[in-house]
Amino acid sequence: MLGATLSVGALAAGNALAVGAAADIGQPAPSFTGKAADGSTVSLDSLRGKTVVLEWTNHDCPFVKKHYGAENMQKVQKEAAAKDIVWLQVISSGPGKQGHVDGPTAIKLNEQRGATVANTLLDVDGKIGKAYGAQTTPHMYIIDPQGTLVYKGGIDSIPSARADDIPQAVNYVREALQAMDSGKPVPNATTRAYGCTVHYAS
Repeated sequence: MLGATLSVGALAAGNALAVGAAADIGQPAPSFTGKAADGSTVSLDSLRGKTVVLEWTNHDCPFVKKHYGAENMQKVQKEAAAKDIVWLQVISSGPGKQGHVDGPTAIKLNEQRGATVANTLLDVDGKIGKAYGAQTTPHMYIIDPQGTLVYKGGIDSIPSARADDIPQAVNYVREALQAMDSGKPVPNATTRAYGCTVHYAS
């Protein structure tokens, strides 16, 4: 987890599909400052110069369980960490809603799953999620070192909760990061996110 001294923030009726509308590709990513699971304050502005991945998550969502249970999410996280990419989870579930957890629980969940994330943002009031138009868990966003949003959408190309679909799917996040690493445009900058509806407080 990033240290406190670093200022960096029921299943949705079947298979929820959405395209985020609030944050635009090729435009500055919405700025945010939020509380993190480890007690630190996370701000996007302080991360200028680094690639940042935002992962909306809900540990009780079957689609999230698919990608963590098969260690698909963790593999991409580790690949990103090896390139000094800042990977932030965001939990926008409101109090009393599915997926809502406190900081220690979020940290424990990641330890149990072997997740490699810089930190987890506790977006209790949903301000960060709504600024980005996050609608599902998982919902993925990538911000380049200049602070520009270069990817938003799904983790991969097959919208199912079945782990056996993962090997056949195109992992859009890995594809985008590899393109950026090669100095090429992201080939699929906007894709459909799928999963459970984000359970905002209101």
